Amino acid sequence: MADDILTHLETTIRERRGADPATSYTAKLFARGRAKIAQKLGEEAVETVIAAIADDRVELTKEAADLVFHLLVLLADAGLSLDDVRAEIARREGLSGLDEKAARIV
Repeated sequence: MADDILTHLETTIRERRGADPATSYTAKLFARGRAKIAQKLGEEAVETVIAAIADDRVELTKEAADLVFHLLVLLADAGLSLDDVRAEIARREGLSGLDEKAARIV
């Protein structure tokens, strides 16, 4: 079910890309450009961390949802999708996280 709702959200975000920024928060984000979308994602990440450190499960859940939403907006703006993220996760499956990180340091 979770995958279904994220896929639905991703589709909705893509549909709102050309909408009127005066009537759609998502369209407003797209209109502001990638730097502002990334900035908003960073803000949501910080709020997620604060909720986690405070051990506030309710706020953590809400902030995590905001974080995922803004990540999906950023991915859409960059022409990427959940399928791209899934493919990267699948590529890493079976790799040690330490080995994968070491391979990136070149």
